[in-house]
Amino acid sequence: MQRRDFLIRSLALGCSAAASPMLTPVAFAEAPWEGRLVVIILRGAMDGLDAVRPYGDAEFAKLRGKLAGPNVGEADLEGFYGLHPALEPLRPLWNAGSLGFAHAVSTPYRDKRSHFDGQDLLEAGTVGLSGEGARDGWLNRLLQAVPGVSGKTAFALERDQMLLLRGKAPVNTWTPESDLNISPQAQRLIELVHHDDPLFSGAVADAIGIADSLELIDNPMTALEAQQLVRERAKEVGGSKGHLLLASFAAARLREEARIAAFSLNGWDTHRRQEKGIKGALGRLSEVIGTLHQELGPEVWGKTTVLAMTEFGRTARINGTEGTDHGTGSAMVMAGGALRGGQVWSDWPGLAEADLYAGRDLMPTRDVRAHAAWALRGMFGIEQAVLERDVFPGLDMGSDPRLIL
Repeated sequence: MQRRDFLIRSLALGCSAAASPMLTPVAFAEAPWEGRLVVIILRGAMDGLDAVRPYGDAEFAKLRGKLAGPNVGEADLEGFYGLHPALEPLRPLWNAGSLGFAHAVSTPYRDKRSHFDGQDLLEAGTVGLSGEGARDGWLNRLLQAVPGVSGKTAFALERDQMLLLRGKAPVNTWTPESDLNISPQAQRLIELVHHDDPLFSGAVADAIGIADSLELIDNPMTALEAQQLVRERAKEVGGSKGHLLLASFAAARLREEARIAAFSLNGWDTHRRQEKGIKGALGRLSEVIGTLHQELGPEVWGKTTVLAMTEFGRTARINGTEGTDHGTGSAMVMAGGALRGGQVWSDWPGLAEADLYAGRDLMPTRDVRAHAAWALRGMFGIEQAVLERDVFPGLDMGSDPRLIL
């Protein structure tokens, strides 16, 4: 039976799903360490030149026109970069050393600038899209490299599991408003009714196994409590704030046994009227990070690193519709109490015509995978050889940027 068919048919087994404002599931994994890692995929190609504005480069204002923004003033970061106004709510985290950025970074993907291929390469963590390694995700390969990893199974309705966590290691995918509570009586009735049914008997066993693994039958504690938290939060934030529900659910699970959470945020493809579009996207990212900070609490936040990554950047010049087109180099957003933040990590390439990639894009000067790898090494003590060989095949991590405290 195909996985999608199983999910649909499982609705008949007492597993119901409320209409969810999320377009993506959140995935979790347990691991034998105290640190927490949150990976956020920014789908649509975030314009790093707008998120973290290199106002200190004389070419920036010439290339960007009105997108260059007003005088930097209080938005200043390190005397060269300026923070986009939509990220200003995170200023206290910057001041506290819990927010930082890597600039002029990218995956090894070049020239074709396809969202689908770019996202697959970002999540696979490989040099190319061919070969066995491209069929699973770098976070799953990380879990495979660590003894003692465990996971629980749950539903990701409406959408398949993220490539980022696909692979042999056990993970738990969950759509926050799914309701998987099955009473003991319902469980027994389902078993009796479908025992001899060739179509449903296997699906029934799988569904009950899912409920058992989530401890929803005999011990309705952590997962259901987190689910209830999300529902209460939904009443507070309203239907247009699905990203906050996602962050709240992730925080609730990370306060318990989960050690890794991954999800995606959409809305970064700003071909037209970028000023308005990126304001909303950056605002949602700011709210997600702020929610994680608040709801994880000081103790767990102090053990947490958040990595927000995008498939590629956007053109250095604005286009005729006051937007930007698909580019190459971009920025990476990092947060968390475990981060050595309050800085922008970059080997700045410059924005003069001769400095641009293909005469049009921000030139990448470092592989975004290297920053992710050094974060994993700093947080979890994963050996560099394992990171370069198994987690990110073909990566040269280069010098240590000292991202983690």
